[in-house]
Amino acid sequence: MEDWKYVDSEAEERLCHVEQYGIRKTYSGGEIEFIVSVREYREPPDPAMRFFAQADKHTNQKSAPYIPCGWGPNLSTALWECIKAIRKFPYEP
Repeated sequence: MEDWKYVDSEAEERLCHVEQYGIRKTYSGGEIEFIVSVREYREPPDPAMRFFAQADKHTNQKSAPYIPCGWGPNLSTALWECIKAIRKFPYEP
């Protein structure tokens, strides 16, 4: 990411590297796959939290829909926080 300084000249654009991961969650109607996108920011909003992970689907749809997400200083922490959030609430299509 050090060589990004030549590409990322506009800080407000928030250039980031994106990786995707998949996780399956079982629910009363079967299984659903969540795709989790993890963004690594060169210039994050909070310097201590360089990585942001976010799922592609809502959970808890019938009560208060929530898109699972998580921040972290490294990829594994952000991904873990997002996966914990996926597990915390039911999937209710």
